[in-house]
Formats: sequence, structure tokens, C-alpha cells
Amino acid sequence: MRRVITFIVIYTQIYNYLYTTKIQTFAPMKKLIFLFVLCTFGKLQAQQSLFGIWKTTDDETGEVKSHIQIYESGGKVYGKINKLLRANAPTHCEKCPGERKNQPLMGMILLTDMVVKDGMLQSGNILDPEKGKWYDCKMWMKEGDYNTLVVRGYVGPFYRTQYWTRVQ
Repeated sequence: MRRVITFIVIYTQIYNYLYTTKIQTFAPMKKLIFLFVLCTFGKLQAQQSLFGIWKTTDDETGEVKSHIQIYESGGKVYGKINKLLRANAPTHCEKCPGERKNQPLMGMILLTDMVVKDGMLQSGNILDPEKGKWYDCKMWMKEGDYNTLVVRGYVGPFYRTQYWTRVQ
């Protein structure tokens, strides 16, 4: 994150210098630098976003399980199953509690009420459909790797960690 901020500050200073100079020969260069900064920042911002589709991998077996779409709604972050990847995977949540019991897994929201706090998503819950249990959840990008999402479900001091890989 520091690299992104440093990059923005440097290019903003260059653009401001060129923008405030009276020399007209820099006019085309000003536009080019501004466009470059805008495009590069947009790309870096997109790479760091938690939103999008993530491939889940079982932390116990290493088996690829599903694609989860993470999105924002009403100021909170949610995640729903977008695609099932295992050939013999159940299609309905047989062990889920409440209204999710025996509902189709496709489209099921299993990540709820996450908020950004202390630089990570937390204060929400995640459902493990195979066990039918809800866990408190924290999520953050793996340091230096914006294509890996660290997902930690926990009960009290006990937790499980999975690493999800960016699809889009």
C-alpha cells in the first residue's frame, strides 16, 4: 500500500509541476502524464480490491471447491457462491441451519455483514456449508500478493485459515 501512495504522490507532484509551468510545449505532455497516472492508479486499485470472484481451496484437503463472489451492499461486504468446482459436490446445503437448510448452494450467501476495520474485513460471519456451522470471520489480502485472500473463520481462540485465489 505504501508503494501505491508513494507512486501517486510522485506522479501528482510531476503533474502539478508541469501543469503550473507557463511553457506551452509541455501541454501535450501534461495530458499524457495525467492519463498515465489515472490509468496506472486505476489498475493498481483494481488489483488491491477484495471485490470480485475468488477460488476457494479446502484448507484440510487442498481440493479446489468453488468460486465466491465478494461484493458490497448497504455499506457491508457479502460473499455468495458463484460456481461449484468439484464433480461430486453436493448441490444443496443439507447441514445448514435455519432457512438455508436444503437450499441450493449456487447463489447462497455464505459471507455476511463484513466491515472494513483496522485494515481488514471483519466483524462478520462465514458459513461452512459442509459442516453447517457459522463462524466469526476476518479477511485480508496476503502481504505483497494482491491475488491471495486470507480468510480466517474462528470460534473464540480457535480458528481455521484458508487462502483464496483471485479469479477476476
